[in-house]
Amino acid sequence: MLLNLHVKNFALIEEADIDFGDGLNILTGETGAGKSLLIDAVNAALGGRLRGDMIRSGSDFAYTELVFSVPEAEKREQLAALDVSTEYECIVISRKMLPGRSVHKINDETVTSAKVRQVTALLLDIHGQHEHQSLMRREKHLEVLDAFGGTAVQTQREQVAAAYQKWQEARRERAAFQVDPEERRRQMDFLRFEIQEIEEAAVRPGETEELTRAFRKMNNSQKICGSLRDVADWMDGSTAAAEQISRAARELAGLVRLDEDLADLSQELAEIEDLVSSFNRELSDYLEGLTFDPEEFRETEDRLDLLQRLESKYGDSYEKMQKTLTEKQQSLADLEEWEVRKRDAEQKEAACRQELQETADRLTALRRQILPRLQEELQAGICELNFSHVEFCISLETLEEPGKNGQDQVEFLISLNEGEEPRPLGRVASGGELSRIMLAIKAVLADKDEIPTLIFDEIDTGISGRTAQKVSEKLSLIGRHRQVICITHLPQIASMADHHFCIRKTTRGSHTLTSVIPLDENASIDELARLLGGAEMTEAVYQNACDMKALATKVKKNLPAL
Repeated sequence: MLLNLHVKNFALIEEADIDFGDGLNILTGETGAGKSLLIDAVNAALGGRLRGDMIRSGSDFAYTELVFSVPEAEKREQLAALDVSTEYECIVISRKMLPGRSVHKINDETVTSAKVRQVTALLLDIHGQHEHQSLMRREKHLEVLDAFGGTAVQTQREQVAAAYQKWQEARRERAAFQVDPEERRRQMDFLRFEIQEIEEAAVRPGETEELTRAFRKMNNSQKICGSLRDVADWMDGSTAAAEQISRAARELAGLVRLDEDLADLSQELAEIEDLVSSFNRELSDYLEGLTFDPEEFRETEDRLDLLQRLESKYGDSYEKMQKTLTEKQQSLADLEEWEVRKRDAEQKEAACRQELQETADRLTALRRQILPRLQEELQAGICELNFSHVEFCISLETLEEPGKNGQDQVEFLISLNEGEEPRPLGRVASGGELSRIMLAIKAVLADKDEIPTLIFDEIDTGISGRTAQKVSEKLSLIGRHRQVICITHLPQIASMADHHFCIRKTTRGSHTLTSVIPLDENASIDELARLLGGAEMTEAVYQNACDMKALATKVKKNLPAL
């Protein structure tokens, strides 16, 4: 049940805090006072889309928060399956709206709007001002029938959806085999060519890097050779470094006899002389082995060109080329086994189609089983809402092909005038009549969907008088088993309130504010008088309001069980 709604900086609402109670909660107020803003605020918290002007003028953000109590163990298990904690048998859902973005939270943990919708679908159902128009679509009729069927139908419907998905995947797999034989041969020839090209190249791991180094060396061999000969001259000529170091070493060694403190320096210079001699020998050996073979250079260049071409086609490394080779070999094997795989795909599709048909048939059987009971209960429920004549029936037809929702087309048919044959609901009923029929459906489904809170935004569209009284009784009846929150402008409905709130719009300086005021019984009677009398409040109007409230109290005591 919804315990509290807190709204801040939301459109005309500076700040509002509403504690809802059990049973029927009624919200009334002048036209334009902002009654529907509260529903917008609830929708915002539930993850609904927002208009850009929802943040109150002059504010940096808007905020809306819902506090739900969850005493039912089964409901807590469902929430736990969605990873939502109900440790204190309640959860808090909030949304902070900033320009260009918003933040959703459940129990102070940031979540996605999709997660919010998943969670709140278990807790609350909103009947918007225009939801009754959905009854003009046959898809909605099927939803109502399946909702009435409860868990058994829902489980079977999920199996049908899974079987349909499986069939669609099998169809796509089978469709992939619809290739012209000549085109398939061309594909096989091309794959064989590519496989042969890779295999004949016999690329070795690291070969490209190895050949690149060799090519660079051969390509620059003349420059390398000339420079190294210059180095050799500098190091080993008659006036080169080696001769100078050797002379310095001999001179320093002779001085050691005269000054022993020079021994370390002499030793270091002797080691340098050995290093230079070793360097000169290695340099000489390298120069002797440095040759340029034009044939080897050409072969290296050609091999590098081949490797670079293969890498551009099949992957820029040995590993990637090997992976490409494996994939092409598998593709070729698949094409060579085309007919076998095609038969397998066709058999798989046929099996999936048969599975879908069987699951759809079971769903149809369940629907046919529950249809008479739904038809009977809706007939009775609609009659209770002040229709002088009602003949209601449900048509169930079988479609040519099963789909994700089964193989059935359901349509509600109704006759509201004696002597007329039932016709499609959307072509017969007016807006006000559709609203009442939707209310009857909500009442029938109240014990099926197990959603603890129902919100009705102006369910009274297009009704008045005795009809309004019947609608109020139905809302009160639903309120015995579910929490009902209803926005209305009709006194007949408002009089049945278990908890009554008034929405008022006031002006403070240059700002317009919407506020929510809980009403006690006396204040509720005053509000009923305003709804009855309009601008002029007379004693007769006030007495009428008192009588209406007293009658509502009496009616509520005598309402039958749902």
